Amino acid sequence: MPPARRERAAARRPAIRPFLHPTLVNGRYGDPVVYLETLFERHALLFDLGDIAALPPRKILRIDQVFVSHAHIDHFVGFDRLLRLLVGRDKTISLFGPAGFIDRVRHKLLAYNWNLVDRYISDLVFEVSEVVAADSARATRFRLKNAFRDEDLPARPLPDGLLHVAPLFRVSTAVLAHRTPCLGFALAETVHVNVWKNRLADLGLPVGPWLKVLKRAVVDERPDDYPIAIDAPPGGTPRSLPLAALRQAVTVVPGQKIAYVTDVADTPANRAAIVDLVAGADILFIEATFAAADAALAAERAHLTTTAAGEIARAAGVRRVEPFHFSPRYTGHEQRVIAEVAAAFAG
Repeated sequence: MPPARRERAAARRPAIRPFLHPTLVNGRYGDPVVYLETLFERHALLFDLGDIAALPPRKILRIDQVFVSHAHIDHFVGFDRLLRLLVGRDKTISLFGPAGFIDRVRHKLLAYNWNLVDRYISDLVFEVSEVVAADSARATRFRLKNAFRDEDLPARPLPDGLLHVAPLFRVSTAVLAHRTPCLGFALAETVHVNVWKNRLADLGLPVGPWLKVLKRAVVDERPDDYPIAIDAPPGGTPRSLPLAALRQAVTVVPGQKIAYVTDVADTPANRAAIVDLVAGADILFIEATFAAADAALAAERAHLTTTAAGEIARAAGVRRVEPFHFSPRYTGHEQRVIAEVAAAFAG
């Protein structure tokens, strides 16, 4: 998309209260982990699973999905911390990774002795999917009560790289090259529902938890006669209204898109696949491991430079770029590295 068209498109987009809130857990130099939590929902997901010691247990316990780019230690070492906190709790975690990922999770789990699992009341389940090709994935379930033995799940196609679908968002992937298959990810909110307090006031309705039900009904495209229960004031009587009577209090706009790319070689094929995956993202987390002056070293180690990261973000028409995974050689020079990305992004 040409720069002028990108700017006009951004200007037309209405302001929304973000539903998705990402955090770069270990900063720009530490192990890659993006923690993404959802507004008003007690659920979260991770892009990559490096060291997660900085996350408090209450946040880790909210995680339902983990998307792992590849199994280098700085992207996967946090699995043991996740496992340790979840054993003894009823929980299902969906894990996604590249070809060979199921074997790696299996080896992690079977490194421990699970001879007492019959005494646990709660069951911990990992549903692990690996992208074996750009358009297909295979899956296996590991359950604590089954001592984490394999339970094969049906393989499934990945139409247009669509990896995971939830009511409020979907995650797409692309298989990239880092001298090993490495996945990039893009999470897109299905739609975004704004509730206008002034319109609620005109209807004589309160704000409250019931609005979550209203938003979900709109997202799920419920019929006009679908009943919505409204919170009663203290001492009041509960009531409900059909969805049709409440539509004037909401507007539906395009949702957020957050993308994540790291550990990829700067090749034409990778650039094309990344641009296609992350196009139009509100936020792009993208590695900028080496400075522009160290392009030869970046090529040798199959990483992006600051210039490459900025150019890819510009070509994809993203609204904001968040560079990370900086080499320790630039410690103390963070602003210079960021400035190089920004200059390439601005063109």
